[in-house]
Amino acid sequence: MIRLALSLLLCGFPALAEAGSVIAARTLRAQTVITESDLAIAEDEVPGALTDPTAAIGLETRRAIYPQQPISAGDLAPPAVVERNQMVPMAYQDGSLSITTEGRALDRGAVGDTIRVMNITSKVTLFAMIGADGVAYVQPH
Repeated sequence: MIRLALSLLLCGFPALAEAGSVIAARTLRAQTVITESDLAIAEDEVPGALTDPTAAIGLETRRAIYPQQPISAGDLAPPAVVERNQMVPMAYQDGSLSITTEGRALDRGAVGDTIRVMNITSKVTLFAMIGADGVAYVQPH
């Protein structure tokens, strides 16, 4: 299974066997989730640039990246699962006390990020960590 995945990957990136840097194949706007077709391999190795395209696939660009421009790890971040102004479930748990309600995200956030969320009912703004399930988990003090 691993051999099949590796051979498919090498077919998609034949230049992977040679040393080179990962570059943008087209203009990538900020907050674009990277796919295989967005990347190419340059013949030159640029200091600080990624050398493995699989390290970029599935991540989101932090800024605009133009064609033929090298892509570094600092240009990428985990994709946001919560957008600004999106309605999100909020959860608070402390011992046996469990509260769930609805809130509005005041920031964008990826899994594990702490963002501001406004409780729709009380209009109170709280800080919450985004879970993999898209729930904003309010931290007990």
